[in-house]
Amino acid sequence: MSTSVTEKGDGKEFVSHAPGYWSRNGGAALEQWNDWKWQLKNRITTLAQLEEHLELNEEERSGVLLSGDKLALAITPHFFNLIPRDNPDDPIRRQVIPRIEESWTSPYDMADPCGEDSHMPVPGLVHRYPDRVLFLVTDRCASYCRYCTRSRVVSGVGEQELHTDFEEAFRYLEQHTEVRDVLLSGGDALIFSDDKIEKLLSRLRAIKHIEFLRIGTRVPIFLPQRITSELCAKLAKYHPLWMSVHVNHQRELTIEVKAALERLANAGIPLGNQSVLLKGVNDNIETMKMLVQKLLMCRVRPYYLYQCDLINGSSHLRTSVAKGIEIIEGLRGHTTGYAVPQYVIDSPGGGGKVPINPGYILYHDKEKIVIRNYEGKIFEYPETGNESVEFARSQSQRDYHDEFLYS
Repeated sequence: MSTSVTEKGDGKEFVSHAPGYWSRNGGAALEQWNDWKWQLKNRITTLAQLEEHLELNEEERSGVLLSGDKLALAITPHFFNLIPRDNPDDPIRRQVIPRIEESWTSPYDMADPCGEDSHMPVPGLVHRYPDRVLFLVTDRCASYCRYCTRSRVVSGVGEQELHTDFEEAFRYLEQHTEVRDVLLSGGDALIFSDDKIEKLLSRLRAIKHIEFLRIGTRVPIFLPQRITSELCAKLAKYHPLWMSVHVNHQRELTIEVKAALERLANAGIPLGNQSVLLKGVNDNIETMKMLVQKLLMCRVRPYYLYQCDLINGSSHLRTSVAKGIEIIEGLRGHTTGYAVPQYVIDSPGGGGKVPINPGYILYHDKEKIVIRNYEGKIFEYPETGNESVEFARSQSQRDYHDEFLYS
């Protein structure tokens, strides 16, 4: 194990776990280990492979046996090295190793919690917001997160299959001039070859009214070896190109991941992070604070913190919304504003993202707004220029106003 120069024991150190479990029996040569195609070919995909390295409990063993008809098991060697041998409650382990709880049913579970299928004008293209679309370009990922919101179509073993019609999608985009923003997702587009990625980006860039391209990816985290200098040079040809990565816990930010993210940033690609709030993974203030601060050290701006979608079989990983609000309140004012993500719920059934914030506005009418800061102190700011705006005043707002201003 090698570590960066930060050795303060505060959780912010960047550590390399290679070769980890692959050090036995000769292991993998450095050249192989750094080859992203070798990483994909040597993923952990079976119960036997798991048990060769880990001590599984009954919940995990049963979950693996059932995973073949819900969401496939696949973990890259790089990410697998982050998993401890004998701790089923480890936050990294909970994200990627199936558990029997995935077979549990909840009355709130949904196959398509974000309502993507009902907003799909052509196969593989989701048009839910006015000026932007989600382009599902593949159903495969480097590794599979057990809370995946698209588990119905991702990995090839779910209840549906993804049949993206690329030519029909391009025709739709050419005809719909209101679309200025295209997000490539799936699955994960960065498991494509360099040439295939470039062909896709080039075709989109040829559509004049498309201004803004984005890639949603977990590859820099699961498979940092994929982020080569050659790939970054190709991506840089299609600016403005942004990238949303997905990190849930600070231990995922290894030396290799930091280097991969820096290569992308050096290629001029702005990076934002989208975390999912997960029980037993990141559902406390200190863990989230460490994560967002460490992301900034990797030149990644924390962007969204998602309430876990109501995907089938995810109830054991979901937290309360109150917990999410508590975490945001523990970040706002207590660390730099750049480190505070927007907490959102993707409205069940397809209503889109709704921001969820602590109650900083205590009272608001045509004359003033009463607010509290992160310390709980109360302030009043005069309202001007909004004479035609109607303000809803609830009893709780009036109570706050009376209690804090007139007591």
